[in-house]
Amino acid sequence: MDWSRPSQCIDQMSSCAVPVAPAPPALKDLPKVAGDLKSELEGFSSSKLKNAETQEKIVLPSAEDLAAEKTEKALIEGIAKFDPAKLKHTETQEKNPLPDKDVIEQEKAQSNLLSGIENFDSTKLKHAETQEKNPLPTKEVIDQEKSA
Repeated sequence: MDWSRPSQCIDQMSSCAVPVAPAPPALKDLPKVAGDLKSELEGFSSSKLKNAETQEKIVLPSAEDLAAEKTEKALIEGIAKFDPAKLKHTETQEKNPLPDKDVIEQEKAQSNLLSGIENFDSTKLKHAETQEKNPLPTKEVIDQEKSA
């Protein structure tokens, strides 16, 4: 844009969009105030108000809050200033996580038992007749016991 040529400046300014404020609402659209409230507002005098001083209260932290903040700050400073050269060197001991021979044998016996139960063939069983050796008492026996 060349500001030395006013006609170009005017053309540029007229092409930009200027936001227009919305029109104020009509008097009929405004909310109505009740008559008694309106008379109170008209008769109001600010000289009737009492003078009051505002008090700004600053809530101070409690002793527990201060102590907790101090310990947290000391802990953070300790971590920030920590010297890794103060650490002692340790050697790790690798342990054998494999089970010993006895445990393996117990697991094999358990798995053999389970596989024997799962693969059991019920057709190899012999037929057997059930004999009831403790029969229930008859009515005569019950009556005899009652009379005795």
